[in-house]
Amino acid sequence: MPELPEVETMRRGVFPVIGATIVAAERTPSPRRPIKIQPSIKLLHRRVAGQKIQAVERVGKRVALRLTSGDRLIFEPRMTGLVLIDQPPTQEHLRFRLRLRGRRVKELLYWDRRGLGSVYLLRESEYQEKLFTGKLGPDALAISGDEFHERFSARKKAIKVALLDQALVAGVGNLYASEILHRAGVHPAVLCHRLSRAQYDRIFETMRIVLDEAIESEGSTLSDGTYRNALNQSGGFQNQHRVYDRAGSPCPTCRSATILRIVQSQRATFFCPACQTRR
Repeated sequence: MPELPEVETMRRGVFPVIGATIVAAERTPSPRRPIKIQPSIKLLHRRVAGQKIQAVERVGKRVALRLTSGDRLIFEPRMTGLVLIDQPPTQEHLRFRLRLRGRRVKELLYWDRRGLGSVYLLRESEYQEKLFTGKLGPDALAISGDEFHERFSARKKAIKVALLDQALVAGVGNLYASEILHRAGVHPAVLCHRLSRAQYDRIFETMRIVLDEAIESEGSTLSDGTYRNALNQSGGFQNQHRVYDRAGSPCPTCRSATILRIVQSQRATFFCPACQTRR
């Protein structure tokens, strides 16, 4: 589930590791299926041991540690991964540890309940090739309104589905796409090429507002309680959701209709038929 606001919250939460020296990289014992770690943990350890962490970056929905060697250690949370500097929610789902020295924080942890995420080390050339060469679009908080319109306006797919395409814009996921379109008053099934420039401007501005508000609230912790910030605490933006996972409830915006749920590209979409008409 972690989307841009949750991953940005993780990134900011692990800032205390900047300047620390990596002592060891370890695959932690877990009875659950192992996550993907590349290269092998032995080789990864050899390459990162003794390196300092120069910066903590976010690339779409990934946290990246930039090392003095120029390599980047990437954490890709996928559905249930967390990057932590405090005790994890459970020990059995702890998958990876960096032991550190030179700063107050002595370890950085990667925890993943479902084990769908991954940890991988990339050289600069590999980093650019894997994540940027036509594979990942501009960040949702960095793209301009003109580029947003240009990338989406000719597409012949539903706007909600397009917002999930990380090659078009990076960072927006299923939860925030529903919230953005609701606040912008746009039906999720309208095809991109049928939207007006005014509607695109509204979606773009709303996207920035929703994501900024969610970051300020440190993300959304849903009913399963999986998402936690870097200090193993809940986010708060779930209290501001207007449509996501609220099917059957009255719309808090218009108060005259009931939130509906549909499925688009095998993902649940939530919207208000009164606030978001197909006209």
